[in-house]
Amino acid sequence: MKTRSAPASKSAKKSEPEESKVKTLVSAEKPSKTFILPSTASDNARLVSLPDPQSGEVTRYFFCPDRGVYEFTVVAPPTHMARSILFTPRTSATSPSEEDKENPQPSVQGSITKKAELLIATPIDVIFFMIPLLAPSSKSGHSLFQPLDDIIDSHDDMPKHLRQILYDDVFRSSLLARVEAICDVVEAGDENMFRFNETKLTKELVAKAERMADHGLPMSLEERFVRQALATPLMAVKRDDIVISQPSNESEESASKSEDRQDSPSTVATTTTSSVATPVGESTPVPQPPSEEFACSDHITRLLRISTALSFIKESYLSPAMATKINEILPSAESPIDFKPLTDRLEEIAKLRAQALASRDMSNFTRKRNLDDEEDDIRAEKKRRKEEETKSKAAESHAVRSLKKVNTKGMQKMSSFFAKAAPKKT
Repeated sequence: MKTRSAPASKSAKKSEPEESKVKTLVSAEKPSKTFILPSTASDNARLVSLPDPQSGEVTRYFFCPDRGVYEFTVVAPPTHMARSILFTPRTSATSPSEEDKENPQPSVQGSITKKAELLIATPIDVIFFMIPLLAPSSKSGHSLFQPLDDIIDSHDDMPKHLRQILYDDVFRSSLLARVEAICDVVEAGDENMFRFNETKLTKELVAKAERMADHGLPMSLEERFVRQALATPLMAVKRDDIVISQPSNESEESASKSEDRQDSPSTVATTTTSSVATPVGESTPVPQPPSEEFACSDHITRLLRISTALSFIKESYLSPAMATKINEILPSAESPIDFKPLTDRLEEIAKLRAQALASRDMSNFTRKRNLDDEEDDIRAEKKRRKEEETKSKAAESHAVRSLKKVNTKGMQKMSSFFAKAAPKKT
C-alpha cells in the first residue's frame, strides 16, 4: 500500500529561496597567495622553480616564452598593521542579455585571505641566471670559446625548469641576444661560440644603473645614500674678523639702530642677529663653504646615484665572488665609468666631518656631545637599577607598603621578643 507524504507548508517553501539568496564569505584555502601577473603573457606562460642568482636557492619565478622571466616582489603591510584582502566575483554594470537569462552562470562566492600580500611579477634579466653558467670556475681558470649548448650540457646538476627555459625554441633568440651582451663571440661555421667577459658584464651593469638613476631612485635610497652622504658638516671658525668690523663708536651704533628701525621686520631680525657681539677667540658653528674643486655638482650627485644603484644590483643578483671581481674592474682603466670625482668628494667630506668633530668645544654644554663608553655604562647601570626598583615595588603587596609608612620610632624590634632570656640572678 502506497502512502503519500504530507505536502510541505507554505512557510517552508518561502524560506528556501530566502536562504539561497544569502551569501556567506568563505576563507581562502591554505596556503593562499595572490599573484599579479602581466596581462600580455601568452598561453604557454607558467610558474617555474629556478635557482636564485645571488644565493643559489630554488625560488618561484614566472616564465613567458614571449616576454621573458619575471621575479615576484612581495608587497605587504607592516607586521603591526594586520590587513586582509576581499575577493568578490566580477559583476557587469549592464543589464543581463537574453542569452545570460537562458543560460545563467553558477554563482561564485567571495573569499577572504588572512594575509594581505601581493606577489607582483616584475621582469628580471636572464643574464643573471646565465652568469653562474658562463663564468669560469676557480679550478678551470680562464674559460675557452664554446657553443652555448655545450656550456649548458656541462652542468649536470642544473634544475629541470632552468634547462627547459634555456632550450625553449621561442625564447632561444632572446637568450642568445642577452648572452652576446656579456660574452665574446666567435663564429665557427654556422654556429657561434661564446666566452664570458667580465668587462662586458660591468658595462651592462653600469648601463642598468644609469637607467635606474635617470628614472629616479626611491625616496628612501635617495635620502639615506645620496643626500646624507653628500651633506657637509658645520665647521667651527673663529670670528675675529667679524668683531673688528663692528662699529666702534656710540654714534655709529645709534645711526645703525635708526636705520634698522626704518627697515621691514624681516630686515630688522637679520641685522640684529648679525650685529651681536662675539667675544674674541670664541668659535661659532657656521656652514663651511664648499671649495671650487670639490663643489657638490649635479655630476657628482648623478655618480653617487649610479653607484648606489650599482651596489643594489650587485647585492641582489650577483654572487659575492662575482661582485668582488666587478669591484676590482670599476677603479681600473677598463671601467666604463670614472668614479674618481665621487671618491675624491667623499674623502673631502670625511675630512671635513673629522675636523668638525675635533673642533667641537667641550665646554659648551648647550650642544650635544659624544658620550664616552664609561658614561654609557653608568647610564645603563642607573637605568637597570631603576627598573629593578620599579619591579620590586610592583611585586610588593598593599599591606607591606602600608607597614613601611608606619612610624616605628621607639618600638622594639620583633626579633627582641624571640631572644634568649637573661640568666636569673642567684
